[in-house]
Amino acid sequence: MIDNESIETLKQRVDIIDVVGSYLELKKAGANYKAICPFHSDTTPSLHVSPSKQIYHCFACGAGGDSIKFVMEYEKLTYPESIEKIASMYNFTLTYKEGEFGEKKQDRKILENLNLFFRKCLDQNDTAKKYLLDRGIGESSITKFEIGFAPESRIIINFLKKNAYTTKECIELGATGINENGNEYSRFIERITFPIQSPNGKVVGFGGRTISNHPAKYINSPQTKLFSKSRLLYGYNFAKEKIAKEGRIIVCEGYLDVIMLHQAGFNEAVATLGTALTSEHIPLLSRANPKVILSYDGDSAGIEAASKASKLLSQHGIDGGVVLFSDNMDPADMVQKGLINKLNELYNKPKNFIEFTLEQNIKKYDLKYPMEKQKALDESLDFLKTLPATLAQNYVGIVASLLNMKEGLIRLNNKQKIRKPLPNNSFEDMLELSVIKTLLINPNFIDIVLDIVDVSMFKTHSSELENLLNNKRDTPELRRLLLWDDIKVFNEDELINALIPFLINFYKEKINEVRSS
Repeated sequence: MIDNESIETLKQRVDIIDVVGSYLELKKAGANYKAICPFHSDTTPSLHVSPSKQIYHCFACGAGGDSIKFVMEYEKLTYPESIEKIASMYNFTLTYKEGEFGEKKQDRKILENLNLFFRKCLDQNDTAKKYLLDRGIGESSITKFEIGFAPESRIIINFLKKNAYTTKECIELGATGINENGNEYSRFIERITFPIQSPNGKVVGFGGRTISNHPAKYINSPQTKLFSKSRLLYGYNFAKEKIAKEGRIIVCEGYLDVIMLHQAGFNEAVATLGTALTSEHIPLLSRANPKVILSYDGDSAGIEAASKASKLLSQHGIDGGVVLFSDNMDPADMVQKGLINKLNELYNKPKNFIEFTLEQNIKKYDLKYPMEKQKALDESLDFLKTLPATLAQNYVGIVASLLNMKEGLIRLNNKQKIRKPLPNNSFEDMLELSVIKTLLINPNFIDIVLDIVDVSMFKTHSSELENLLNNKRDTPELRRLLLWDDIKVFNEDELINALIPFLINFYKEKINEVRSS
């Protein structure tokens, strides 16, 4: 466990502008900074970062907090992992408390040690090593990606027990399981192993490829507190620097595609973990706002996956396109055959997400029949209506061309939702907000306020005041209020004068109640 005093010392050294700025492009906006929010589909800078208050807040999705919270959300890390990540950024040495038996309660690094064990086993297994070399994977790639081999279950269990790892620990981290007879077994048996790492390079799980003709060719670790396959991308820890530098990320379907592409110089390649691309991948994909290239097989399953992913990415405002591979070739095959120039051509000219989605939508219908053509038109327009109006309008001509219709016959009524201003600007409303903001900035004024008024006297923002009084300061509403420059902060005399209208309204209501009774 990290010592609390050590954490507090680190917090005093941290500047949120440095932390957030290491992930996002910040632009000065008065006393604060703005950036595109990575936690939702943001098209305008909605994320505000305050150097004076050392907090961030998104006025669109409500995400916010301090530097530690930002790293937790952005990197998908636990609280201790975020502390350690920030400490490494500042070259700060943390101290740890000792547990009941003098043992430091740090991660016992089960997965890291298991990974080292698998790597040693690969060196001792000629069949597994030959498979990798036959696929064109070089020794340098085996070392870089820390590829290993999982032997039979008994050997792995013995290794874990020898290192004093408990069954509970191993199960919690997805290394082992319990069968129907109540016996512990290894989840990876006679498989080539690919360690899956978090964006900061920590082993959180494994992928495994059978070499014993098991019906499940590939398997992944189960969902654990560290491993979530719908949020992770294989190879991202190796690719992130190239992604930021080149402004491009290539998303593949398999581990070998990633490894071979990196081997050929396409170091921005990553892969999903045996699952379709989902909205949970968006925060990781959106880092540094790269152009996303989907690099999928050209079979029916690959086309369907590319179509769904293209629709998702375009609706999240992510730029990029699709590259499909035909003739039973995939990126790994092309690298092995030396077709690097051809890969370059394909990745430099992908099919635009929106155009690809429209083409795939329309291909489902037999356009010889008027009813089918109408269905194709309706589906295409429904999709375009999910996009920003100006962007959608640019693709009406493509829909017309694909359907062999006159563009003038197609009407796109894209009514964008208007976000209601929050909060409203009535005098009473702004007065309540000013009082609450004053208390946020000057907590020593709380007794002054409570001596004069009660929470029930606040008509619009009583919940915010109640949260403040209960020390629940890290709510989206209170963070937003702290960063809202238009809301005045009172000095002590101004605060007392501002409370008078609350009393007047309160007694007016009481008098009216008496008169009406």
